[in-house]
Amino acid sequence: MSYSTSQQTKNISIFKTLPFHLLIFAVLIVIWELTNLYGFEDQIQADMIAPRPTNIFLAMLDIFIIDKTVWKHLISTFQKALLGASIGTAIGMGLAIAATLSLTFRKYIKPWIILMEATPRIAVGPIFVALLGFGLWSAVALAALVAFFGPFVNTFQGLMEVDEEAEEMFRSLGASRFQTFWKLRFASAMELISAGWKLATASAFGGALVAEFIQASEGMGVLIAQYVIMITMDYAFAGLLSVTIFGFILFKIMDYFDYRLIFWKNDYLLLKESEKRRKKAGIV
Repeated sequence: MSYSTSQQTKNISIFKTLPFHLLIFAVLIVIWELTNLYGFEDQIQADMIAPRPTNIFLAMLDIFIIDKTVWKHLISTFQKALLGASIGTAIGMGLAIAATLSLTFRKYIKPWIILMEATPRIAVGPIFVALLGFGLWSAVALAALVAFFGPFVNTFQGLMEVDEEAEEMFRSLGASRFQTFWKLRFASAMELISAGWKLATASAFGGALVAEFIQASEGMGVLIAQYVIMITMDYAFAGLLSVTIFGFILFKIMDYFDYRLIFWKNDYLLLKESEKRRKKAGIV
């Protein structure tokens, strides 16, 4: 009873805070609109610096519904970002696991990873273009490089912060090294690892956009750059807002799967999973 009550309380809390957030958003939009209308002597200059929200909204209607320009660019950016995030996450997690299991590997790999993180990403972009050519894979490589660090740090930190008493208990019960790693270390680190995945995805979008600014023929970076060159700033803001909105939706989807995947961190889901396993085992 207490578990379901806890879940209901959480849902009620979200609904209580939503109107407040919407009110803040509405106030900011009104301030922005009025500042544009009355805060500048030259309206053209005002629209170039900070176009009105109403104009941005109309621009979004145009690129999504009327002209439909944005869709192919949005899909292209998402493709590069998600591929880059997947590759960066896989490499980051793989190296973190290896560094956790091997002291020698950890000793030699960490300085190189810190060096990579200190390297300016935008400076690496042209090098990737020279190595991989114009197109998809140079953008994916830059997105992967940007996405790599978060999963590495989070996975490494999560795997290293194991409860020593729990580890000793696993050993006393005769658990193998693999069982201890998988069922204790990895399971305990899942919350941090999941945060690393989200960080990688968010970072990969930035990397993909930078890569598109440098060399791509399509993508949101290209589209936004074209709008800026044509001085249609309402469309440029609409393009940027599109990436933000779809990125936020993707983040919330990941949040949902995170909530379902790491069920042992949630009392309500843990109870449901326990009941399911008891029924499967024939225990009433």
